[in-house]
Amino acid sequence: MYPFPELLTPRTRIGLATLEEAQMLQRYRVDNRTHLAPWEPERTPGYYTLEACEHSIADSRDAALTDRAYPLLVFDPSRSRVLASFTFSNVMRGVFQAAHLGYGIDHAHENQGLMFEALEAGMGFAFGSLELHRVMANYMPHNRRSERLLGRLGFEREGYARSYLRIAGVWRDHVLTARLHPDHAAA
Repeated sequence: MYPFPELLTPRTRIGLATLEEAQMLQRYRVDNRTHLAPWEPERTPGYYTLEACEHSIADSRDAALTDRAYPLLVFDPSRSRVLASFTFSNVMRGVFQAAHLGYGIDHAHENQGLMFEALEAGMGFAFGSLELHRVMANYMPHNRRSERLLGRLGFEREGYARSYLRIAGVWRDHVLTARLHPDHAAA
């Protein structure tokens, strides 16, 4: 079984949410509904309910327990507000040892370096405790913020996928990037 992390950075605490934190997750979702809509799948109104957040937290903990995904929330240092989220999803073991990375940040905390700070800690977790070899992250070509963020984190462009994901109700092209474990250089 892989650990449930509590990652600490100078300005954040990162971890799996508990059921007691469902209201904080709901507030994050509701407060960022418009902000995150262009970058996410279409959401039904039910997604923003407390019940849906409780269900998401239970599913998140189950996914981590079974090593399928690690949906992590980025909290303020007192763990009283959700600042951002990121997930290592589609965890694949065997000869691949890889996962996909997705992320989002609260509109009030953009342009402060918090996403970089949190993801830098997250990548340490991915290549450390999770023992991944490759983390893949994809972004829409017009999303220059994600392009810059992933570049700063050491992700390299590997390709371009047409009509890759259905985002905001439309099939969107994506730039495909990946970062390899620093100690696993190809032979």
